[in-house]
Amino acid sequence: MTVDEVTAGAAAAPARGVASWRSGTWSVAEVRWAGVATAFFAVGGLCQLGGAPPWLWWALYLACYAAGGWEPGLAGLRALRERTLDVDLLMVAAAIGAAAIGQVFDGALLIVIFATSGALEAVATKRTEDSVRGLLDLAPERATRLGADGEEVVVEAVDLQVGEVILVRPGERIAADGLVVDGASAVDQASITGESLPADKRAGDEVFAGTLNGTGALRVEVTRPAGETVIARIVAMVERAGATKARTQLFIEKVEQRYSVVMVAATVALFVVPLLWGVGVQDSLLRAMTFMIVASPCAVVLATMPPLLAAIATAGRHGVLVKSAVVLERLGTVTQVAFDKTGTLTEGRPHLTEVRVLAGDVAAERLLALAAAAEQDSEHPLGRAVVQAARTAGLPIARAYEFGSEPGRGVRARVDGMLVEVAGPAQLVAGGREAAGRGSLRSAEVERVAREVVGEFQRGGHTAVLVRIDGVLTGVLALADRMRPGAAATVARLTALTGAGPVLLTGDNGPAAARLAAQAGIRDVRADLLPGDKMEAVADLQRQGARLALVGDGVNDAPALASAHVGIAMGSTGSDLALDTADAVITRDELATIPAVIALARRARRLVVANLVIAATFIGVLVAWDLFGDLPLPLGVAGHEGSTVIVGLNGLRLLRNAAWRRAVDSGHNRG
Repeated sequence: MTVDEVTAGAAAAPARGVASWRSGTWSVAEVRWAGVATAFFAVGGLCQLGGAPPWLWWALYLACYAAGGWEPGLAGLRALRERTLDVDLLMVAAAIGAAAIGQVFDGALLIVIFATSGALEAVATKRTEDSVRGLLDLAPERATRLGADGEEVVVEAVDLQVGEVILVRPGERIAADGLVVDGASAVDQASITGESLPADKRAGDEVFAGTLNGTGALRVEVTRPAGETVIARIVAMVERAGATKARTQLFIEKVEQRYSVVMVAATVALFVVPLLWGVGVQDSLLRAMTFMIVASPCAVVLATMPPLLAAIATAGRHGVLVKSAVVLERLGTVTQVAFDKTGTLTEGRPHLTEVRVLAGDVAAERLLALAAAAEQDSEHPLGRAVVQAARTAGLPIARAYEFGSEPGRGVRARVDGMLVEVAGPAQLVAGGREAAGRGSLRSAEVERVAREVVGEFQRGGHTAVLVRIDGVLTGVLALADRMRPGAAATVARLTALTGAGPVLLTGDNGPAAARLAAQAGIRDVRADLLPGDKMEAVADLQRQGARLALVGDGVNDAPALASAHVGIAMGSTGSDLALDTADAVITRDELATIPAVIALARRARRLVVANLVIAATFIGVLVAWDLFGDLPLPLGVAGHEGSTVIVGLNGLRLLRNAAWRRAVDSGHNRG
C-alpha cells in the first residue's frame, strides 16, 4: 500500500465510521415504528395547518399514537404486572388524556419524542452487540497444526489444545495465544496493545490470537485454550461493562418514576373522594382530568429533552457524534479525562524525526535518499515512513536493484552501485564490528557511537534504524509516532475545565509514553497496559472519585471505553468495536472538540435545571389552583401548554451555532 493510499484511507475513514453507525438502522423495529409515527405526525400537522377537515388530521394523529405508542404502552403494562409504574406508560396515558380533552396534537408530539428516544437507544444497543460478536472474527476459524513428524493438518481453532504447535504463514492472522518456538517476523498487534508499529517476534516471544503476521513464517506453541485468549477476554469484558452501563438512565427519569406514582394516586383520589361526598361524576371526572393534564410531566420531559437533543445536534454538526441524551448528561458531569496514546493523542503512524550520520563523508540528505531507495519496495511501516520523509524533503529517490527482505532483519538493495542495508540495531551493529574502518572513525569507535546514539533515541521513545553502505555502518534514523496538532492545547483546556490533569493510558512502552506525555503536558502516565490492565486503570481512577471520560480508538481500548463514565472514540483511526462501544465519536479527529463538547454538555445541564424550575413553578401553581380553587379546564390546558412552549424554546437555544462558539470559547478562556 502506498503512502497516498494510506492518506486516502485515513481521509475516508470518518465517513466510514458514520456510515457504520447508520448501516442496519432500519433493521431495528423501534426505528421503523418511530419513523412511521413521525411521518403520521408530520402529515397530520401539515393537514391541520392547511385547513383540512378535522377528521383527517385527527385520524393521522391517532395513527401516530398507534405506531409510536403501542410498544412502550405494552412494555408499561408488563411492568405494571410486576408492580412497577413505567414512565413510558404514564406518557401514553397522558397523551390519551390530552386527546380526550381535544389536545391531540400535544399528545402526538409526546408520543413522537418518546418513540424517537427509544429508537436511538435500541440502535446503539444493537450496534454494540453486533460489534462484540464481530470482534471474535479477528481470530481465524482454522489453524494449521503441526504433527510430531512435521505433518500439516488444518483444524478448527477452537479445538487447539495447550502445547500443540501451529504454523502461521506470512500475512495470516494468528489463531491462538502462544509462544514462538521457531521463525522470525514482524507482527501487527495493534488490536491488542495499541502499538503503532509491528513488533518483531522470534523464538521465545509471546504472540496473541487475532494479531496479523508479517512477512515471515512462525511456529507457535499454544499456551491458552480458545476461550481464554486475550481477544476472548476482551469480548467478555466489553459485554460485562456494557451490561452495567445499560442500566443507567437520565436523572430526571428516576425522578419521574416516583412522581408518576404520586400523580396517578392523586388523580384517582381526586376522582373517588369527591364522589364519596356526593359530588357528581361529571364534576369529579373533570377535576381529576384537569389535574392529570396540569400535573402530567409533559413540561418536565420537554424541559429535559430539547436542551439535550439540541446540544446533540449542535455537537454533531461540529464533528462529535453523541449517541444519546444519557451520554450528553454524563459528559456534563465529567471531572477528569484519560487518553490512549496511539491514534488518539498521536496520528497512529511513524514519522522520521532525525537523521544522524556516524561515518564517512555522506551528507544526512544523501543518507536518507539512499535508505529510502532501498526501502521503496518494502511493506514495513518504518520503511514507508523513511520513503515518505525523503519525498516530503524533495530528495531524488534512485531506482534500487537486487532488493531483498528478511523477516525480522531488514532490507538490502543495490542503489547507484552501492549495497545499502537498512535494519534494526541487533543486525547491523555486529556487521559494523566486522567491517574495516573505511570512514573517518575506526569500526570499533563507530560501533560504540552507534550504541550510544541508539540508546539515546530509544530512551527518548524513538525507534532506531541503522543504515550500512557497502558494509560500513554509516548512520542512524530515528522514527516515532507524531503527536496530533493541538494535543497540548487540548490537555491544558481540559485541565482547566475539569480541575484535574488528564491521564495517559497506553499499551505502548514506557519511554515512548513518557516522551509523548511530556510533549502534551500530561503528568500521570500508565504504560505497557494490556486491555484488562487499561480497564482496571479506569476502574481505579473511578474508585478514587473521578467521573472519567476515556478517549481511545482501538480494539484494545474497547473494554475501557465501555466501563468508563463516558467513552469517546476517534473516528478516522477507530476500530469498528471502539466506534460502537464508545458513547461518543469524534468524527473529524479534532481533539479540540473534546473540551468544547464537555462545555456544551455542561451548559445543556444548566438549561435543563432552569427549565425544570420553570416547569415545576407552572405545575405547582396550576395544581394548587385546581386543588384549592376552581381552575377552568381551558385555562389549565393553556397554562400547561404555555409552560411546555417556554421550556421547549429555551432548550432549543442550543441549536444555534453561537452555542458551539461559546463552548469553544469557554474551553479557550479556561485553558
